[in-house]
Amino acid sequence: MGEMFEHLKEHDDEFHMNTYARKDVLFVSGKGMRLYDDDGREYLDFMSGIGAVNLGHTHPAVVAAVQEQVAKLTHVSNVFHVEHRAELAGDLVTLAGDGFKVHFANSGTEACEAAIKLARKRSKERKGDDAYEIVTALRGFHGRTMGSLAATPQPAKQDPFAPMLPGFTYVPLNDIEALEAAVGPNTAAVMLEPIQGEGGVYPCTSEYLEAARALCDAHDAALVLDEVQTGFFRTGPAFAHQAYGVRPDLMPLAKAMANGLPIGALLAYEGFSEYFSPGDHGSTFAGGPVICAAGCATIHALACEGLGENAIEVGAYLRDALIDLGERTGAITEVRGAGLMVAAELSEPIAGDIAAAALTKGLVLNNVGENILRFLPPLVCGTTEIDTLCAVLYELFDGEE
Repeated sequence: MGEMFEHLKEHDDEFHMNTYARKDVLFVSGKGMRLYDDDGREYLDFMSGIGAVNLGHTHPAVVAAVQEQVAKLTHVSNVFHVEHRAELAGDLVTLAGDGFKVHFANSGTEACEAAIKLARKRSKERKGDDAYEIVTALRGFHGRTMGSLAATPQPAKQDPFAPMLPGFTYVPLNDIEALEAAVGPNTAAVMLEPIQGEGGVYPCTSEYLEAARALCDAHDAALVLDEVQTGFFRTGPAFAHQAYGVRPDLMPLAKAMANGLPIGALLAYEGFSEYFSPGDHGSTFAGGPVICAAGCATIHALACEGLGENAIEVGAYLRDALIDLGERTGAITEVRGAGLMVAAELSEPIAGDIAAAALTKGLVLNNVGENILRFLPPLVCGTTEIDTLCAVLYELFDGEE
């Protein structure tokens, strides 16, 4: 650890609230899948800012777009038209399909807040004041602000801030009978991640999403598919729900939309989008010219470079490699996910220790709880990087060749 790191850590400890368990490393530059610390040491990034840097670090198209726009204009109010905003909205609709309209936010949790507000406003106007209930899945994660936190049924995250916003019901993922029992005349929305991210990379089954779609149609409720982590070719298609053939009514997005810069969006389908009126929701910074320029450059590069196809191919290679590693070491009991959104469930509660040890060996890993390693590398990841990952994990799992 260099002098710069020691100085910065001292000031972090002095001035910052204790809201993050930070690792003892200071990254100062990056390119593609690689990060470099203040001592010049190289790391392979299998976390990508928790799935936010899908193009890889310092992609030249995004860098150029930001540099050009920030030199012209950084910010004006959303009461005016903003350069690049309509272009980015059009790009999102092209990816999602005709019939959607876009509201911009600054983050995934804000996009989920917008979805909750829009679903409730529409439902109460159509079905009455009691029709505000929202059903979400256990282990799900939709954010940390009070509305999105109420939609996140994880006691460790909710309990310190109780009581939660009322009107939320929680059901087990992929339990169709429980979902049928929870959805009724007063349901405003069913809110799901196609693949639960923070909960441990648990995919919805096709039958479950189809049942959710049918129940929402039957009860005039919104199907909200939270694609904050699964979006932008992370699992292969532009959005994970497209592999299921189930269309959402509301779709919160964020993370990789501007390759790591802060942006979010809510996409609302026809029949839903028109229930927001001027003054119902807004943001000072959302949809500004710099961030929208970055978003346009990101989406164009993701599509042009075929990174969805690469996510499918290399993701399959990663899952096979982790399965093989589990068979050789006994350390991995299950591998799940899609594309380059993958989890390895460990036989012992050592995921945090493995991630910490991997960092000393030049790998940036993410553990979700005590026994799950989550892999969210940039979509430029190749099989060579997977081989390096598995060689290090084999060593850390005390395997023997």
